[in-house]
Parts: sequence; C-alpha cells; structure tokens
Amino acid sequence: MAQTRVLDMSRVPFIPGRIHATNNEYQRYGPKGFMEIKILENDNLYVRVDLPGVPDDGVRHRVDSVRQKVVFFSGEETLSDKKNAREYAGTAGLGCDCCEITGVDAKMKDGVLRMIVSRVKVKDHDNKCTHFLPPNTGKSGRYNMDDMNIMAEVEDHPFVVKGPKRSDHYSTQRRGDGSVCVSFDLPGVCGDDILVLPNENEVKFYGENKEVYEHDESCRIFMGAVNGAYLCAPGVPLLSHHIAWDAEFGVLKVRISPPGSNSD
Repeated sequence: MAQTRVLDMSRVPFIPGRIHATNNEYQRYGPKGFMEIKILENDNLYVRVDLPGVPDDGVRHRVDSVRQKVVFFSGEETLSDKKNAREYAGTAGLGCDCCEITGVDAKMKDGVLRMIVSRVKVKDHDNKCTHFLPPNTGKSGRYNMDDMNIMAEVEDHPFVVKGPKRSDHYSTQRRGDGSVCVSFDLPGVCGDDILVLPNENEVKFYGENKEVYEHDESCRIFMGAVNGAYLCAPGVPLLSHHIAWDAEFGVLKVRISPPGSNSD
C-alpha cells in the first residue's frame, strides 16, 4: 500500500458547496451516473458503466443474437471478504426499431467498463436515430444536515445483483491484530490518483482520475473522510496508528494498524 504523496492543488477545480453525484456520495466533480451513453460523431454509441471492484479482465459482454439491439454485461468483484463481494449484471443498447448492433469494442479499466457500440440503420434511413437504452440519468444531490447527522442523497446501483448496492456503504474489516481495513468506491481511480490525509480525528481522502479517456467529458474527482472513532484501537490516538492505502479496480482500500501490530 502507498505512503505519502504530494498533490498539486492548483490542478483541483473549484467545487462549490456540498454537492455530490447521487450515484456516489464521494464524487464531487465530473460525469455523473452509474451509466452514461452518448452518440459519437460517426453515429456509434459510447457507453460508460461503473463496476467498481471488477478486475480489468473480469467483465463479460455479449450482444443479443436474436434482435441485435442490446448488449448484456456482467462481472464479479474480487475481494478477500467473499461475503460482501458484489456481482453485477445489466444491459445497454438501442431503443429503436430502425438500427441493429454490428459490434462492441469493450475495455475494462479501474472499475469502469467503456464500450464503443457500432450500429447500422436497417430501415428509415432518412432520419437520424437518437433512441438508446437506458438514458443518461446522472444527477446531483446535496448533503442534508441536522443536529445529529449528515446524510447524503445516494441512489442504489441498478446493476448490483448481489452485495451492497450503495457507494456510501463502505466495508470495514477488523483483523485479529487490531488493524482495520476500510474500502470506498472511486470508479476510474488508480493507486497513483489517490491522496490520503489523516489527522487526529479522521482520515480524509482525495482521488482524481488523471487518465481521461477519449470520449469522457472530463476527469472525476472524489473527496471523503471516515471518522477516526471507528478506526482506532481503544485508547490509541489515530495519528499513532500506521496508515497505508492503495486503489485497485476503482476501489480505495485504507488500512489502519495500531502500533506494534503486523501491518504487512
């Protein structure tokens, strides 16, 4: 797991208020939605799907062989904690009767599936087709604060068929030596994109996917924190712990180990 990194804060865009993407409590900037579909200049479709935790070689896809209208995709999360591992399954494609899918170029990287869906008109050639399924439904939400809690508007992941459906459901594993492992969904982010900043009360993190793909609108930026009270060994200050982190397949993993524990 990684240690201290230096971040050039001049590269961070201004992010007003406490706005986040409703698909992810920690996403503060960039394209929203669990899925994004848009029409390219050559009339093909670009499809982005967030599948955090799925390995780069762990996704499967196929085109409906009967009607050639829909792409089916699926994948499984790889975690040491098999009990909370997620399984994903979903579809994307055409919502019209005038086109058919002729091919799919798919790439899975850092918990994000990107597909170029080629299509051809089979009738009604005079009109440009703009119908596809499902539409881009990415939205913004606010944090609702009361005297006791800060709650975020967060949607369930529509393609999770097994396991936790919400990005704000971070998983915590406490080991026999007192160390704690916590994970967060940051789709598109790799280990080099992460900065973790602990203080005496909490562990903050900042993630920015520096590699912006050709058809993505921009980078995505994630910010969040976890209260040290949930992480500390009894009677041991947070900053006395050994804190390490890394990101794999779009999931940030932070390990907090008390002094003297086996933190390998």
